[in-house]
Amino acid sequence: MKSATAGGPYKVPRQRNGVRAGSLAVAVHAVLLLFLWVGVSWQNNDPVEVQAEIWDMKVQDAAPPAPPADPTPEPEPEPEVVKPPPPAPKVEAPPEPKEDPEIALQRIKKKKLEEERLEKLEQARLKKEADEKEKLLAKQKAEQKAKADKEKADQQEKEEKAKALAAEKEKKKAAAEKLAKEKADKAAKDKAFAAEMSRITGAAAKGTTGTAAQSTGGRTDGGYAAAIKAKIKSNLVYGADDDSLSASYVITQLPTGEIIGMRKTKSSGSTAYDNAIENAITKSSPLPKKKDGTVEREITLDFKLKEMH
Repeated sequence: MKSATAGGPYKVPRQRNGVRAGSLAVAVHAVLLLFLWVGVSWQNNDPVEVQAEIWDMKVQDAAPPAPPADPTPEPEPEPEVVKPPPPAPKVEAPPEPKEDPEIALQRIKKKKLEEERLEKLEQARLKKEADEKEKLLAKQKAEQKAKADKEKADQQEKEEKAKALAAEKEKKKAAAEKLAKEKADKAAKDKAFAAEMSRITGAAAKGTTGTAAQSTGGRTDGGYAAAIKAKIKSNLVYGADDDSLSASYVITQLPTGEIIGMRKTKSSGSTAYDNAIENAITKSSPLPKKKDGTVEREITLDFKLKEMH
């Protein structure tokens, strides 16, 4: 120890400083490697084997002096390439638990019942739509039929009105023609009556017994009226039996008894009976004469049904 101290008082301190500097560098590198390892192991799950060296400072003091440190800085260690983590292992799904057969049967039955219920609902909906469509068609047909019937009824009504109007016109025309004919017949009968009266009057002026005056005057002979009513009765056609019916007529005739007109002065109240009396009077022309061969130009007769049986 003394020789070492005497030989060089500055050598021993230099060796100790170099050893210390080298130890510090090694420690720094060790710490850096430790941080790199921790960072890599934090990202990688795989275990990484790490080795660490422990330096004993006492031993280093006893070791031979290290060569002087190279003033050139040591190169930085290259960072380790971080490998991507391996893919996660595929986890197989656990097998589905087997369903109880009874539960499966109940589920199938329930599903079937639900399907049947839905099918019934669908059928009911379709039937309802079909019924509504059928009702709509029936309503449209009924409306069309009602419209057609109304148009037909209106057409028939128009035709009936036209027929009634035509019949009324024809009736009026026939009545006018009948009236004209009656007037013409009356005029002809009056003319014939006048001619007959002229002939009779002329014959009386030549020395006759005056039958012309008797033919137009005097009272009505009861037997003469009864004879006329008897003839009219024989031509009466009437089926009802109502003794209260009675009608009165004025009959105009020629000296020969031929009827040239009749006029109703009292109606029986029954059109059928009045028509029957008029028809019987017309059929009875010429009427009977008096016993002396004369006639009354106008004679009024009452026709009571109880006397015409």
